[in-house]
Order: sequence, then C-alpha cells, then structure tokens
Amino acid sequence: MKVSVIAMGGWSIVGDFTWGPQEAEDSLAALKAAYDCGINFFDTAESYGDGYSEQLLGKALKNVRDKIVIATKVSPSNFAAPKLISSCERSLKNLQTDWIDLYQLHWPDPNFPLLQLLPTLEKLKESGKIRFYGVSNFGCRDLSEYPASHYNIISNQLAYNLLFRAIEYEILPFCRCHGISVLCYSPLMQGLLTGKFKDPDQVPATRARTRHFSPQRPYIRHQEPGYEKETFEAIASIAEIASNVHFPMAHLALAWLLAQEGISSVIVGARSREQIEQLVSASEIVLPEEIITALNQATEKLKEKIGPNADMWQTSSRIS
Repeated sequence: MKVSVIAMGGWSIVGDFTWGPQEAEDSLAALKAAYDCGINFFDTAESYGDGYSEQLLGKALKNVRDKIVIATKVSPSNFAAPKLISSCERSLKNLQTDWIDLYQLHWPDPNFPLLQLLPTLEKLKESGKIRFYGVSNFGCRDLSEYPASHYNIISNQLAYNLLFRAIEYEILPFCRCHGISVLCYSPLMQGLLTGKFKDPDQVPATRARTRHFSPQRPYIRHQEPGYEKETFEAIASIAEIASNVHFPMAHLALAWLLAQEGISSVIVGARSREQIEQLVSASEIVLPEEIITALNQATEKLKEKIGPNADMWQTSSRIS
C-alpha cells in the first residue's frame, strides 16, 4: 500500500473544543485541495466529531475513492468483538465506501490485550471490509506479544514532532526492528511549530493542554511542572534555524520528521485550502545532515525534560 508522505488528518476539520468553529464548506475544500495537491492518504477516526469527520471525508472524495487510501480508527469503548465489527460497518457507511484501507485501534486498553483483538481484525480483513490493520498510541509493552504472533500489524500512529520526541527512546526503535511503519500525528505540535505563537500566553487554553504547559492552566490532565520555558526556547532556536536556511518553520519541522528512519507518513491538520497548499510542498525538502543535527541539538533539552512517556497529555500514561 503506497501512501503520500504527507497525509491529511481529519481531526481539526470537524470544529470542536480544541480547534474552534469550522464551516463544512471550508473542510470540504481543504480535503479536495489535499487530493489536488497530490495527497492520496487521508486519516480520520470514529471519535472525531462522533463520525462527522468520516462523513466529511466520504462526501468530499467519494468520486475518487479508488485513487485514495483511507485510514480510520476504532475507539477502545468499541473493542469487544461485536462492537468492533459494528463500528467498522458504521465507519464504512460514514465514509460512503465498501472498504477501509487501514483500520486502526485508536488507543490501547488493558482490558483488551492486543492478541485478543487481532482475530476480529483478521476477520474484517478476510471479509473485504478492511485491507490492512494497524494500531495508534501503542507502546513496546502494549505490542510485546505481537512479534511472536502470525499477525501483520503494518503501522503505529504516534505523536511525534520536534517538540515531542518521546517515541525516540523505545517505541520508534521497536517499530523499526519489527517492520511496523510509523505514522506521525501532531507534527506541528498543534500550531506551535508554525511560529504562530511567540510565548506561552498566546497559546489558547484549549491547545495548551499537553505536558509542555503549566498545571495551573485549565483543562490540564498531567501532574508535572510543565516545560513552557524549555518549549519556547526550543521554538526560538528552531525559528532561527528556519530563518538561516530560508524555509518556513512549519516546512522545516515536517522535513525533519520525514528524514527520520521508520517514518512512512506525516499527518497534517489543515482547515482550509490555503493551509494544505502551503504545507504539502514540505515533502520536496531534503535537509542537509548538519541542519538535522542542529534541530536535534535545539530540542534535546526539551526531549530530556519530557522523557520517554509517549502520552502528550497525561503523566499516568495510557501508552506502555
């Protein structure tokens, strides 16, 4: 299954608590623009707008269904076998398609060990309802029994960007070792890596919910001191490097991700035609080794502060 290295994500297009209001016309235009720009890979989930994101994707691209790759995700609340099958069928209906190219388990659930779930995914594959299956937000221990099994998980979708490098400690090496492609979400750290926000106070409360931010902020779910100083020092260093090489900061951040071994595709969230047209050209950038090294050094201190917990939001990690 060949996918574009830049993928279009389906979370931000729904308009919700995190992203704010969104007109359906703008979302449909962004999806169509992504296809027009050469993107063939579209990622969504049943939980994004309670199926609304899937519906938008189905409406926008049903006429080019055979030319695109669609990925969606099932929530842990629907992991029991009958519910999982029903969720898949509901997603098929929302997407206006007869098959899903990549069906993913959205988050691990200790009540449903991975090897208990894979037979149902195999059944969906054998029936033709899905082509391949993968996971999202699964850690090394979540996947520990997989290598000795006969199943074929093709991908793990994880939060990964210059400001959040937690998967580099254990999970990314594990996936490389076992042939699991990594798909990156939040590649621009919810806008922080565009240079849009100059200091922590400019970041909307609905986006300042990750472990980077102070626990004094509303909506925080972690019990850590926050790393706002280190985060914005890293952003300033990245901005300086971007200025020196004459690339937009967002393009530099995406190109750095695409240069990492084991990364198959980077999922960007664009809410308009203009945004997706600006971002897609990042796939053409090949960074010199010295620039990659400089970016690594600029974010190393923050990486050490964040540590190996690959859950961006919680100290009590859901990823193990």
